Amino acid sequence: MLPPAILLMGPTASGKTALTLELAKRFPVEVVSVDSALVYRDMDIGTAKPTPAERAACPHHLIDVISPEEAYSAARFREDAVRLMREISGRGRIPVLAGGTMLYFKALREGLSNLPAADAGLRAEIEEDAARRGWPALHADLARLDPEAAARLKPGDSQRIQRALEIVRLTGQPLAEAYASRDGEGELPCRLVALGLLPSDRAALHQRIGARFEAMLAEGLVAEVEGLRQKYRLNASLPAMRCVGYRQVWEMLEGELPPAELRDRGVFATRQLAKRQMTWLRGFSGIHFLDCLDPSLVDRAATWCAREIASP
Repeated sequence: MLPPAILLMGPTASGKTALTLELAKRFPVEVVSVDSALVYRDMDIGTAKPTPAERAACPHHLIDVISPEEAYSAARFREDAVRLMREISGRGRIPVLAGGTMLYFKALREGLSNLPAADAGLRAEIEEDAARRGWPALHADLARLDPEAAARLKPGDSQRIQRALEIVRLTGQPLAEAYASRDGEGELPCRLVALGLLPSDRAALHQRIGARFEAMLAEGLVAEVEGLRQKYRLNASLPAMRCVGYRQVWEMLEGELPPAELRDRGVFATRQLAKRQMTWLRGFSGIHFLDCLDPSLVDRAATWCAREIASP
């Protein structure tokens, strides 16, 4: 019988961190972050990173693992999460994988396509070609090689066009065929039990989002991004700077966004992120949902966790 691992899934501002810390008071848990932004060092304010005191309350993993100059993939997350679940369970504790990066949850639960790893040389060739001819021209190339993939992408979506061309050129197959072969779940060291947080009142979640973004600005989000730009070699296309909040501050610092519009643009982008997260979440199967606005959320979640942990 495999030991349990709890997946705590929810949109931004749904209270995942607070709930995780409350569960840590009742169960011997260690937290594995499922967040594509928390992996970056020195990105604390705009990611709503758990504070040092919160992280000291129970062990946290996959926070501050790479530089903002680097990229972190779903494949790497799955590898790290499997290793951590095995280590945490081996210590007689319960892994709680908490976050809002739904692609990572999907990769963990369903496995990954057997796609080739990124090829630095080929990517450099594609980027050089794009610099000469423009991304719309490369989109046209993709349309000849893989019409189905090209139809799903905008001519200016450089990141996805690059990856699609890379896969086609490395495998000789369209993306649909390359994605057809998937790794199974057999290697997972734990049985996954999933708890999803959704709001009964979306307007209330929007209020939380607005208040949180305003708090980030008050805490120094703009200064944080300015410091990152001084410390690291960054550009607007890096995954770290495409994170919600950071992208809007970057645009403001580049003169592309009036400072007076920063708050509204940041809140709007965060609301859109929450909407996408909830769409992903509703599409998953086998999830027990709780209302993140319920005053009795902690007790309800603890009751559910106790039952699932004890189940054979």
